[in-house]
Amino acid sequence: MPQFQTVLFDLDGTLIDSVDLIVDSYHHAYQVHGLPAQSREAILAGVGTPLRAVFGQITDDATAIDTWIATYREYNLTHHDARVRAYDGTVAMVQQIKASGRRLGLVTSKNHAGAVRGLTLVGLGDVMEVIVGADDVVNPKPHPEPVERALTVLHMRAETCLYVGDSHHDIHAGRGAGVWTAGVTWGPFDRAHLEMAAPDYICSTPQELLDLIGVR
Repeated sequence: MPQFQTVLFDLDGTLIDSVDLIVDSYHHAYQVHGLPAQSREAILAGVGTPLRAVFGQITDDATAIDTWIATYREYNLTHHDARVRAYDGTVAMVQQIKASGRRLGLVTSKNHAGAVRGLTLVGLGDVMEVIVGADDVVNPKPHPEPVERALTVLHMRAETCLYVGDSHHDIHAGRGAGVWTAGVTWGPFDRAHLEMAAPDYICSTPQELLDLIGVR
């Protein structure tokens, strides 16, 4: 078993339950701008990648994409604090890992400010040593750059790191960066979805992740 010195986390679907709000924010943007409606399944397939990448599948008009993103974010931020919560056990899990002396970071496809807001809302605003959002990199997930950037800031080697996420985008980013990967099933995606990306580990509860890391 590797001796993990660094643990990096995804945010949405991993630490915080914001999935229904994300889906509704997309529905709102599509409706406001007269875009074709998308199913929940189609929207979930894009969760874990930046808004610009998702809307970029519809058009390459940068001005239109900026407008759609603004509509999405206005709705999302208006309802954020009332609808976002931590998954059961995730806050205590992160705090226990921190207390064990391991290095902690967040690698997310949300923009940096939105990630800070989500962490702060659930009481984890001062826990992460590094936060890498989609606007902090040139190539967001599933490219390995965000994970590599977090390791660079922390001055930690890839082989000492575990990246924890809920989607195949997270697993691909972690594998590309050469770190160990753990998929979690308490978010929107099940074991079968994660197994297609071949993570090193799959955990169904926060306690299983603590056991994997070796935190008692």
